[in-house]
Amino acid sequence: MRILLAEDDEDMRRFLERALERAGYEVTSVSDGQAAYERLREEPYSLLLTDIVMPEMNGIELARKAMRLDPDLAVMFITGFAAVALDGENGTPRGAKVLSKPFHLRELVRQVGRMLEYA
Repeated sequence: MRILLAEDDEDMRRFLERALERAGYEVTSVSDGQAAYERLREEPYSLLLTDIVMPEMNGIELARKAMRLDPDLAVMFITGFAAVALDGENGTPRGAKVLSKPFHLRELVRQVGRMLEYA
């Protein structure tokens, strides 16, 4: 299972990448939405794990564009803004999940596993 991680905070990105790799996933990480979109155009992934607030292209716009490339792509948002509401009306993908910061790495790995189980 291949995961594309888009997170603009370098320390958080490395932290998440290591945790997911230790859990057995193949992870490609990038620092912004535009870079993530370019990777998605180049190769397939099972899951897009993206921060919502990022430079270049925010996570919601990235998810919208990603779903046009691959409608079966699983999407999980990570955000420090717990009040962000995701629904089909604002263009977020159906079935997308949100994990609010701060979160425990075990919770992240559990949620990722659950999403990929149905992918």
